[in-house]
Amino acid sequence: MNAVDSPSKPWYRILYVQVLLAVGVGILIGHFWPDTGKALKPLGDGFIKLIKMIIAPIIFCTVVHGIASMSDMKKLGRVGAKTLFYFEIVSTFALILGLVVVNILKPGAGFNIDATSLDSKVGTAFAAQAHSLSTVDFLLNIIPTTFFDAFAKGDLLQVLLVSILTAFALNSLGERGKPILHGIELIAQLFFGIMSRVVKAAPIGALGAMAFTVGSYGIGSLNRLLALMGGFYLTAALFVFIVLGIIAHAAGFSVVRFLIYIKEEIFLVLGTSSSETALPGMIVKMQRLGCNPGTVGLVIPTGYSFNLDGTNIYMSMAAVFLAQATNTPLDLGQQISLLFVAMLSSKGASGVTGAGFIALAATLAVVPRIPIESLALLVGIDRFMSECRAITNLIGNGVATVVISRWENEVTAEQINEAMRVQGSATDLQAIAPAAK
Repeated sequence: MNAVDSPSKPWYRILYVQVLLAVGVGILIGHFWPDTGKALKPLGDGFIKLIKMIIAPIIFCTVVHGIASMSDMKKLGRVGAKTLFYFEIVSTFALILGLVVVNILKPGAGFNIDATSLDSKVGTAFAAQAHSLSTVDFLLNIIPTTFFDAFAKGDLLQVLLVSILTAFALNSLGERGKPILHGIELIAQLFFGIMSRVVKAAPIGALGAMAFTVGSYGIGSLNRLLALMGGFYLTAALFVFIVLGIIAHAAGFSVVRFLIYIKEEIFLVLGTSSSETALPGMIVKMQRLGCNPGTVGLVIPTGYSFNLDGTNIYMSMAAVFLAQATNTPLDLGQQISLLFVAMLSSKGASGVTGAGFIALAATLAVVPRIPIESLALLVGIDRFMSECRAITNLIGNGVATVVISRWENEVTAEQINEAMRVQGSATDLQAIAPAAK
C-alpha cells in the first residue's frame, strides 16, 4: 500500500486512530480498575523496549549511508555547526518562555509548603543520579568503551559518534567501499521492515502505559497541582504554535500542516510518554519530505540530546514553581543563573530514564537556594507532564530537521508542502521500505 492509498483504509485500521482509542481505554481501565491498570504496566514497558531494540541500528545505517554518500565533506561540518547553533538558540527561547509564563501565572504562590515536612529521600535519590551528570562526564560518556558497546547500551550520542567515524572511514575507501555501502542500505531496509511490524503493537503499548499511569496516580488526586500542569501545557502550546510556527513560516511551511503530517508519531508518543518510540518513524517521514538522509541522520539523533525544548520549558517552570511553593524568593539575577544551569543540565540528562525529572534535580543541586526536598511535590504528576515534554521535544526536532534542510537548499518549500499534502502513513511497510533507500 502506498501513501496515496492510505486514506481509503477503514478508520479502525489507521494506526493513530487505534492508538488514540487505546489511550482512552487505558484511562478508563486505570480510573475504574486501578489495580488492573497497574498490572498492565508490562505492556507499555515491553513495547518501548521493542522500539529501543531497533533504534541504534536504524540510526547507524541512516547516518553511515547518508554521510558516506556525501561527496562534499565540508557540507557535513557546515550542517553540524548550523544544527548546534539552531539548537542553542531555540532551546534558550524555550527556557525563557517557561520563565516568563511561570512568573506571570505564579502557580506555586499560596501553597506555603514546608520543605522539611516532605520526603527528603525523593530529592536525595534523584540528586544522586543527577550528581554524575557533570559536563566532563557527559562528554566522556559520548565515547563508548568498545565499538559494539554503543549498540548494547543504546546511547544515541555514542551510536552517532560510531556512525560518523564509520561513515568517514567508508568514504575514504572510495570505490572499494561501494559494496559495503550497498550492504548497509539493504540492512537499513531490513530494520525499517522490522520497525513497520513492531509499530503495529503501538495500541497495546499505549493502553498498558496509560492504564498504569492513571491507575497508579489517579486523576482526582492531582487537583492541587493542576495549575502547574495547565500552565506547562499552555506554555508548550505557545512554544509550538508561536515560536516554532514563526520559524516554520520563515522556512516556507506551516507548522499546523507539519503537525498533521506527523500525527501518527505524536499519538504514539502520547500513548507511551517516550519520544524515542517515534524516532524511527520521524527519520522516515523527514526523508519523505525531501530532506537529505545525511542531514536527517545528524539532526534527529543529536536533537534528542541537544534540542529538548519540552524538557527545557518544564525545567524552568518546575524550578520556579517549587521556589514559589516553598516561599523561596528568586530575584531576576538568580532566575537568569537558573536558566544557564538548566541549559547545561538538560543536555547532561539525555538518555536517562525520566530525563526531565533528573535534569531538574541536577539543576536544583547546583542552585541550593531551592530545597531539593521539594521535588517530592512533583513525583505524582511527573508522568502526566512527561507526555507533553516528549511531544514538544519530538515536534521541535522535526521542525529543526526541515529548517536545516531548507538552509542547505536540499529541498524547496514547494516540495515540502506537496509532500505534506500527501497524507501518507510511515507505518505502512510499503511506504517505509522505499524511504529507507
